[in-house]
Amino acid sequence: MSKHFDVIIIGGGAAGFFSTINIAEKNPKLKIAILERGKEVLTKVKISGGGRCNVTHACFEPNELVKFYPRGEKELRGPFHQFCSGDTIEWFEKHGVELKIEDDGRMFPVTDSSQTIIDCFVSATKKLGIEVLTGQSVQSVYKSENADNFFWKIDTQNAQYFCEKLILATGSNPKIWEMLENFGHKIVNPVPSLFTFNIKDPRIKNLPGVSAQVSVKVKDAKLTSNGPLLITHWGMSGPAILKLSAWGARILAEKNYQFTIFVNWLNDVETGDAEAMLKELKLEHSKKTVSKKSPFEITNRLWESLVLASQIADDAKWADLTKNQLQNLANQLTNAQFQVNGKSTFKEEFVTAGGIDLKEINFKTMESKLHENLFFAGEIVNIDAITGGFNFQNAWTSGFIVANAI
Repeated sequence: MSKHFDVIIIGGGAAGFFSTINIAEKNPKLKIAILERGKEVLTKVKISGGGRCNVTHACFEPNELVKFYPRGEKELRGPFHQFCSGDTIEWFEKHGVELKIEDDGRMFPVTDSSQTIIDCFVSATKKLGIEVLTGQSVQSVYKSENADNFFWKIDTQNAQYFCEKLILATGSNPKIWEMLENFGHKIVNPVPSLFTFNIKDPRIKNLPGVSAQVSVKVKDAKLTSNGPLLITHWGMSGPAILKLSAWGARILAEKNYQFTIFVNWLNDVETGDAEAMLKELKLEHSKKTVSKKSPFEITNRLWESLVLASQIADDAKWADLTKNQLQNLANQLTNAQFQVNGKSTFKEEFVTAGGIDLKEINFKTMESKLHENLFFAGEIVNIDAITGGFNFQNAWTSGFIVANAI
């Protein structure tokens, strides 16, 4: 069986659907199809943001927004001037989905359900007459030029498709990347981004669920990050760690995920200043037990653990502390060293650094510089962001630009 379309989109995820709907709205006469290899579409949208779908982030200035992208910062500046977070909000409102801003800037549907986004996309494709074909695993893509037209030929395991314009929105799909390499495109080797750190350490062993506002740096690398850190059963997570993993995706892969980090539990307090504060506390609270109550903005449980790690007895009074113990404690508070052995990846938040080399894409159109009528949207290119709705914003922006170009 073979079918002809004006435009085919391979990949039934966020970027694929957004491109498709925008193309059809701008040009209703075009015959368009989405080919999805799975049984269902938009599966990543469904589980993203804990099932709530973190649609975008309340950062409305393109030059600020690009700073959340470890790869793609320079290239996205132009595209974000065409379609930014504010445009995303407006687009979804026009399509009947109202978004809300949370305290940390993340934006979700008012319903708090990713199903709202899925229903919006699916009903739009039905209304616009777009064919959504599931169970279509692409086996090969050919380029054929004949006298009448310029065709792309796509073979799936059970059908053959032809189209004039082809959009690849397949995310981090190694099979498609391999096909593109055969087309002469350079693929930047994929490595995981956004992962948590595996750390076995007595100081945090009994503290899962404890969080703190910290700054973190990686030993022997120019990698630093700050923000909330969450202690987990297997180590450390939270925005401070996820940011570090995104910016350091390549460096930490080269270290084979074996490295040392320094955690400042007091965020921006220097070790010398912490020591001076501890000396004052010694004078003020001389008769009180050191380990009982945290004098800083960290939990009592974490404070007690750091006190014990500083070779201070559980029942020691402030007056009893030696100069050495005060120095140890200041160090544990502001420069605690932890050994990382491996990483853990959340399936739903899985992001890959890598993909089509950015030099081979025209960011005014998202078209391949090597092949006419071949376009890219979403994570298939070497662009990724930290967590917080930024990866979806890249999907919407690139999809919008592809649609405009077509």
